[in-house]
Amino acid sequence: MSHIKHVNPHYQKGIQTSQKELLDLTKAWIILGLAFAIVMNGFKLDLAFLVAFIISLLTIGVGFLFHELAHKFMAQRYGCFAEFRSFDKMLILALIFSFFGFIFAAPGAVMIRGQLTRRQNGTISAAGPGMNILVSLLFLPLAFSGVGVWHVIGRYGFIINAWLALFNMIPFAMFDGRKILDWSKAVYALMAVVALGLIALQTLIRMSAI
Repeated sequence: MSHIKHVNPHYQKGIQTSQKELLDLTKAWIILGLAFAIVMNGFKLDLAFLVAFIISLLTIGVGFLFHELAHKFMAQRYGCFAEFRSFDKMLILALIFSFFGFIFAAPGAVMIRGQLTRRQNGTISAAGPGMNILVSLLFLPLAFSGVGVWHVIGRYGFIINAWLALFNMIPFAMFDGRKILDWSKAVYALMAVVALGLIALQTLIRMSAI
């Protein structure tokens, strides 16, 4: 506790949040869901679009939320201030691009303040793609279920979260992979191999859908 107090003298035990953070998370979640639904189904105010929107919220939306919250909770564990802030201009761009059939999404990031060691910074960064790997695996049984809409949710949830994990392992610039690699090459290699393995499983997922 003394170390945490040194890092953050305003440290409070437990998970801390704010109305601003909850609003930003909700806003980013909904707009990402809309953008992916438009890419999946086109913008038509009908039942098919509603289904696509719900599937998007439960797949890319859940992957995004859990990724950011994993960063937040790990940072707060080390006594840092950590709250998500949405990038509103990037959310608007994501929505605009979706009408052209593709997504370029940088919905926001967890803002962290506090003194961190290289190891702590690495574990905070690893928490995000690590959570996407876990969520991808949780969707896997549904992906192979072959049961209507649950199969679709499982397939999208598995594939999207696998790609989110791999994308965030890019070892450059501001990606999580850069900080993980700076901390531990072994951890980076393990996570990258697992993410690549999940991507390879997509072939089986596609075959099961035929």
